[in-house]
Amino acid sequence: MTTPSTLQSTQHSTLTALTDEEQQAGLTLEQLRQLVGLVEYDASADPFPVVAQDAVCFVVGNATQAAAYYQLVWGMELEAYRGPETGHRAEKSFVLRSGSGRFVLTGGVAPDSAVLDHHRRHGDGVVDLAIEVVEVDRCVEHARATGATVLVEPHDESDEHGTVRLAAIATYGETRHTLVDRSRYAGPYLPGYVARRSQVRAERVFEAVDHCVGNVELGRMDEWVRFYNEVLGFTNMAEFVGDDIATDYSALMSKVVASGNHRVKFPLNEPAIAQKRSQIDEYLEFYDGAGCQHVALATTDILRSVDLLSERGVEFLSTPDSYYDDPELRARIGEVRVPIEELKSRGILVDRDEDGYLLQIFTQPVGDRPTVFYELIERHGSLGFGKGNFKALFEAIEREQERRGNF
Repeated sequence: MTTPSTLQSTQHSTLTALTDEEQQAGLTLEQLRQLVGLVEYDASADPFPVVAQDAVCFVVGNATQAAAYYQLVWGMELEAYRGPETGHRAEKSFVLRSGSGRFVLTGGVAPDSAVLDHHRRHGDGVVDLAIEVVEVDRCVEHARATGATVLVEPHDESDEHGTVRLAAIATYGETRHTLVDRSRYAGPYLPGYVARRSQVRAERVFEAVDHCVGNVELGRMDEWVRFYNEVLGFTNMAEFVGDDIATDYSALMSKVVASGNHRVKFPLNEPAIAQKRSQIDEYLEFYDGAGCQHVALATTDILRSVDLLSERGVEFLSTPDSYYDDPELRARIGEVRVPIEELKSRGILVDRDEDGYLLQIFTQPVGDRPTVFYELIERHGSLGFGKGNFKALFEAIEREQERRGNF
């Protein structure tokens, strides 16, 4: 969250000042440039100025247990809570933070809760990719004029900590973007939530949310790219089609859109015709529609993060030794901060582009359905998404699909 004076000045400058969440996490602008590829950005002509990713909001089958999981395994800290004890009888919600990244986990309590209906259809998954913006009303006006569906009209919510301005627009599937202006608010999350802490003290695994990947139906990727271009003013960062993003058996197409400052990045995937069912087809079947497939979490030390998560029971996609022994890979990536053998022992992938390199690894699906999973990413100048790793990654995913009987 930026201060009111900062918000006023950013209309004619750059939305790259540290948010309150980033300051609380002890991050610097230089660290953010490395962590998430933050870039300078002139917001003066932007009709939909985006500050940052406000929260990744999940619907889960058991929010109480999920909150414990993300604290004990992922090292997140409990910050706020809303539920029957606070007067909200239908659902329980837990707000967790790691660095500048915020997750909100919601589960149904009342038998007639709409959250339970959503979970019955989709399972655990992301329902809301909330975005902090400069002016909610201005953004909604632009969104409506460019054809977006407004789910929640701009309104104020207040408590003893101040006032938040909120609205919501629809995106792919049943996912939404809640638009948040916190410039007049000093509470723990939103009005209706109370500060909550726990005794769990697990070492932090990640420092920020790098990007959130959406899977959409065949033929609809370009439609949603246009939506982000026209409605949210996002720019196109990358495009992956054809042999870039195919194996001998399955294929998909992907384009990446990003806010002007690159704090918010949304790769969008759709399946492509191939011999067998792709990971996107599998997701669309088991999530029962379009949705957020995975969340990439930025870390400053991916080796330590992988070691911690492995010790805590998280399973990662396996990478064959041949990936690391390939002389073309070694020639392409050059020198990186750790020996290849250290990456090989953990299954961490590496890629280089004209701006630098990145290290990345992907978890197995973290729920019962083969839908939501996580990526850990450590950037060293690279603004990319590991294009050189796509074939190895998708072959690893295909092996797991075959084990599940979905390939």
